[in-house]
Amino acid sequence: MTKTSPRKIAVIGDRFMLSSMFEEALRERCKLVDIAITTHDFPWPDQPMEHGYAVQGMDGLKEYMGSADEVVELTGDAEVLVTHLAPLSASIMERLPALKLVAVSRGGPVNIDMKAARERGITVVNTPGRNASAVAEFTIGAILAETRNITRGHDGLRKGEYRGELYRADVTGRELSEMTVGLVGYGEVGRRVVKYLKAFGCRILVCDPYVQLSADDLNDGVIQCSFDRILEESDVLSLHPRVTPETTRMMNAETLRRMKKDATLVNTARGPLMDYDALYAVMKEGHLRGAMLETFSVEPVPPDWPLLQLPNVTLTPHIAGASVKTVRYAAGLAAEEVRRYFAGEGPLNRC
Repeated sequence: MTKTSPRKIAVIGDRFMLSSMFEEALRERCKLVDIAITTHDFPWPDQPMEHGYAVQGMDGLKEYMGSADEVVELTGDAEVLVTHLAPLSASIMERLPALKLVAVSRGGPVNIDMKAARERGITVVNTPGRNASAVAEFTIGAILAETRNITRGHDGLRKGEYRGELYRADVTGRELSEMTVGLVGYGEVGRRVVKYLKAFGCRILVCDPYVQLSADDLNDGVIQCSFDRILEESDVLSLHPRVTPETTRMMNAETLRRMKKDATLVNTARGPLMDYDALYAVMKEGHLRGAMLETFSVEPVPPDWPLLQLPNVTLTPHIAGASVKTVRYAAGLAAEEVRRYFAGEGPLNRC
């Protein structure tokens, strides 16, 4: 009886989405299948990824790491590719005739030419909600850091300044229990942020024209409202929508000035939601109390970026989704998709 060859899986991870965690999950989920796994880790985030469309042969791709030759060599004749950042353009796919399934451990397959994949019969699956828990927790921390002067106090001590004036009634921050917090977007992250905010006793508004509030949130007094109302009533406005033509630069000169003068803006979602030049102008005018920004239109931000100079802005380098739980959860989702593929079952999260 002829022994069949093992099913070949190539894993291209990085220093966040570790290939070793992918392999562990794959071997656990696919234990009934004879598999051969090759692994490699790209140096992101210690080295920056590509963010735009400047590289020839990578048309339509963004947020990726690795060259065409690297991806072809590392994937080889594998039937399955599990990756986080490896690019797959039309020309790369042409060089990988054995490839049938790509599991991408991220919310959107922005590093893959989906049209080319469909034309070639390559199934692409992703891991939606992989970092929702991490981003929601981070958002609560971001709100508190900005509204309660945690950043200001820390910056002062770093400079040798013991800023006792932050205790003054006209300077100190308000508690969440007396504020209205507005969330734009009620997806995986937004729903979790609502859940966490309830513990603080704040009034919660949600704007999402495409999703209805859950029965629990309605019963707990969460209010679904228009974008106009959420701008006008929120003491803290936190952004959580997807980037679409409708939401791109939704926070601009006009909408920012419609917010309360002492409101705080938080963006732990995506940079394109914001017009950052407009935000700087509004902040310089003293219209907003503060802002907490985790994502940017250009990453990394230049060291002379004007918003870095404002004392009432907290900035972090796009790390909200970074947690070990995110890695384990995404690896498990990807491995389950591979198991289903080998078992002849349909994908759970086809792109």
